[in-house]
Amino acid sequence: MDLTVLWFILVAVLFAGFFFLEGFDYGVGILLPFLGKSDGERRAIINSIGPFWDGNEVWMLTAGGAMFAAFPHWYATLFSGFYLALFLILVALIVRGVAFEFRSKDDRPAWRNFWDWMLFLGSLLPALLWGVAMANLIRGVPIDARMQYAGTFFDLLSPYTLLGGLTSLLLFTLQGALFLALKTGDELPQRARQAGLKIGTGAVAALLLLLIMSYRETDIFTRIVPGIAAWGALVALLLAWWSLSSRSYGGAFILNGLAILLGTAALFGGLFPRVMVSSLNPRWSLTIYQASSSPYTLKVMTIVALTLVPVVLLYQGWTYWVFRQRVKARNLEY
Repeated sequence: MDLTVLWFILVAVLFAGFFFLEGFDYGVGILLPFLGKSDGERRAIINSIGPFWDGNEVWMLTAGGAMFAAFPHWYATLFSGFYLALFLILVALIVRGVAFEFRSKDDRPAWRNFWDWMLFLGSLLPALLWGVAMANLIRGVPIDARMQYAGTFFDLLSPYTLLGGLTSLLLFTLQGALFLALKTGDELPQRARQAGLKIGTGAVAALLLLLIMSYRETDIFTRIVPGIAAWGALVALLLAWWSLSSRSYGGAFILNGLAILLGTAALFGGLFPRVMVSSLNPRWSLTIYQASSSPYTLKVMTIVALTLVPVVLLYQGWTYWVFRQRVKARNLEY
């Protein structure tokens, strides 16, 4: 395995980790206005992800940074073509971060309700748009022979890519419901379970339809391993729904997370060795070798990653261990 392949795998792992961890963050934010019936309950919902949400977003920043350093042509084509979509994600994340900080600055119910809905929107948009973006990667976008995006924002919107966005939205929202069932107390776990069963039903239907459409829209099922991973994601999702119905919240959370990881693996496995598929001409698709940095750059990056990544993983794991207790609504109305 050369370093170019290694860094493609690392970028895929970073995105998989981001979707797994930030997925429940988005889901919790989406469910906040609906599951929290009092200010104390909403505060408990926010506190359940309070120690984690900003650390989880580091995975996105690291994935983007790794893409920029290891595959600059991929980064340039992706960010120029997906500029408006990524700009909307950035604005949503800024609004989301502000909502976390500003909500408790004033006691007025109208103030707190406003920021609760801003947190909802700041979680909904990225959960939807990341799915649209990933579906476009595997379906193909108009890239010309100069490795430049030759389309518009509306070329990114199609029934298939919008279905990809809906699927990611439902998967992340389900992950948030499962996280709340694990992390909150009193009546919130039961409400999260009921919401999760409904959302899970929609997620199964959306993912099944996405897989069926993928046979026509992509070439992912021409390869054995990505195809197995894609259908494995559906099986894991079905098992997650069954575990939730049996009140096995931990098992359901792990299985739904596995569905997200397998779906991401199927996506990047279906892409390899490409990083972006050209819908204009398959020969114009970007490959890891066309898009990569110099071997020396990749070597230096590998040394830095091997040194620092274990430290980051240990720190984040320690954070989850320290804040492992359930959060209850009692005494949180402030």
